[in-house]
Amino acid sequence: MDSFLIKLSPESGAEPRAATIPTNRSRRWCSPWEGDRRNASLSVFVSPRTFIRVCAHAGSDLRNEVGGWLLGKWRKDRRSGRQFIVVDASLPAEHTRHGSAFLTFTQDTQIALRANMEKRFPEKELVGWYHTHPKMGVFMSAYDTWLHSHFFPFPYQVALVIEPYSMNGGFFIRQGDGTLDPRSYFGFHELHNRKNRSVVHWRNLLPEMFSEIEREQ
Repeated sequence: MDSFLIKLSPESGAEPRAATIPTNRSRRWCSPWEGDRRNASLSVFVSPRTFIRVCAHAGSDLRNEVGGWLLGKWRKDRRSGRQFIVVDASLPAEHTRHGSAFLTFTQDTQIALRANMEKRFPEKELVGWYHTHPKMGVFMSAYDTWLHSHFFPFPYQVALVIEPYSMNGGFFIRQGDGTLDPRSYFGFHELHNRKNRSVVHWRNLLPEMFSEIEREQ
């Protein structure tokens, strides 16, 4: 049972498998914090289906925080060597303790998530987690940062924060030195769907084609 509870991530020192980064099959969404001098240490790609499911869960309780795991794969581009993750599945967390301004993953939460992951998505990796901040904005609280560092300690594991009232969201990504800015978040790459139509509705993100002047207006 102990090994079952502890096995939340790959062994330390693991390396990503080589793959082709799917930039040409995606649409890039940028946050207000991004610019020429601030780039993420890895790229995040999200499938439309997963985005919709995570947002649906985020809007299921507008009074209390909710959250869950982000699943997918951690890879390194064959040509550039750039690391990236593809988030193509999610698992809502059950048995949590939560309120209007907090969310706690209990031991029962971790057991249920791990069992569900191994049953439904045995080939996927735990690439991060998500939770909501109803009416509070997109940021990482001191407790969020503590939880992230203890339960999602690897450089490629990200934290997604969603504010469902204002329809805002963003990814918190560790820098190359392992630090995490709790106030500055990143956008992501939305993978194309069959109709090549965007499903992203967050008001704080803009397509990469927009200039900085347009972003400020």
